[in-house]
Amino acid sequence: MINIIIALPKIEDARGIRSILLKNGFHVTGVCATGAQALSQINGLNDGIMICGYKLHDMMYSELHDCLPAGFDMLLMASRRAMNDCFDNNIVCLPMPFKVHDLIDTVSMMSRTMMRRQKKAKQKPKERSAEETKLIKEAKELLMSRNNMTEEEAYRYLQKCSMDSGTGLTETAQMALAMFH
Repeated sequence: MINIIIALPKIEDARGIRSILLKNGFHVTGVCATGAQALSQINGLNDGIMICGYKLHDMMYSELHDCLPAGFDMLLMASRRAMNDCFDNNIVCLPMPFKVHDLIDTVSMMSRTMMRRQKKAKQKPKERSAEETKLIKEAKELLMSRNNMTEEEAYRYLQKCSMDSGTGLTETAQMALAMFH
């Protein structure tokens, strides 16, 4: 589920966009008329799509874009003339007036891109801290000395125990050290 926040100067327009998106299966997290309200609705969210107009009551789209967390993408809805200065800054633009299917297609494309990015991030292995690396090394050394294993065998043994028990490698190393000390 992708978080979508709509920030337009006329709240009625924002509600109309929300209604269109809801009818087409999207989840709209919030609707507002100012940049400050949009930023407060983003609070606590890691990622999503900010749909906004060129100028809100309290800030320009560019100021709002600069305040967005890294996981948020922006869809700017503005006249073609106003959009001329927003190219090359990682903002998706939708010229006004627009057709409903153009809005749906654009939000769908942005959602798919965001889901691919999320999936890639989940597949990326997590970096271990120096303390976690030290624990694993100590457990390997213990297994190597007590069970006459090579370093690779000790590591594979810890990995297998970790998978079999459903615990992380660091936790498995801690358990091995606790059992043998």
